[in-house]
Amino acid sequence: MIMAVSFTRYGRLYYLDPGGHSPKVGDKVLVPTDAGPEVAECVWAPQWVSEDIDGLPVCAGIAGEEHLGRDDTNRRRRAEARSVSKRLIKRHELPMKIVGVDYLDADNVYTVYFSAPHRVDFRALVRDLARNLRARVELRQIGPRDEARLQGGIGPCGRDLCCATFLKDFEPVSVRMAKDQDLPVNPLRIAGACGRLMCCLKYEHPLYQEFRASAPRTGTAVDTPEGAGTVVGHNVPSDSVIVRLNDGGRRCACSRADVCSPRKQHDERYGDQRSPVEE
Repeated sequence: MIMAVSFTRYGRLYYLDPGGHSPKVGDKVLVPTDAGPEVAECVWAPQWVSEDIDGLPVCAGIAGEEHLGRDDTNRRRRAEARSVSKRLIKRHELPMKIVGVDYLDADNVYTVYFSAPHRVDFRALVRDLARNLRARVELRQIGPRDEARLQGGIGPCGRDLCCATFLKDFEPVSVRMAKDQDLPVNPLRIAGACGRLMCCLKYEHPLYQEFRASAPRTGTAVDTPEGAGTVVGHNVPSDSVIVRLNDGGRRCACSRADVCSPRKQHDERYGDQRSPVEE
């Protein structure tokens, strides 16, 4: 069985093995972490899945009043640390933007994540933060992709950002992927909330590569069930080829499996290999 939880509303999903517990959607559960069990909200009740998934952390149980009180206290401390950090950054006149704050109550350590256009000398800021918060403070500069992951938001598709919900690791994305999918090479069209190329460009790229490897290229003369013509376009999602017929110039959409190149082009690509029946 498997279940999903989230530490923040509309935040990233974390998958757990429910163990012997049966929480409902909206229940507060305990999630094992390196710093001890933390409180999270169940957003996907335990259910059976067809695949065997090993290595998932096991749910530590339903959160009690003690755990909920500790979680509320930590939330207030993180909010306080964010407010103090913004005030001191303004006082020190540093070009920094606070993105997120973590707090470990067991070690009394704050971790402040920030973004900046370049490297920042924040040694004086750390000293003031430690004195005001009465704890050890660590500052970590993050890039635009991690900033979007921590802050969350809505993508061009109208859904929550992939990196803030289910995407765990950032995979390399290139402009070639956009070109292979016939997308306009316009930063405003293919860039995500972080300003970098959208991660979803990689999702369908293997499908386009497989289609182009076997489909006739644009300008190729082909035979279709409706007559001979010339390929003028592709429609990868529907696995079809747009053909302009020689008879009248009408265009039609034919399945890739129904479009055949002339025998000469077939022999040039695959060689003159005739079957025993043809011989």
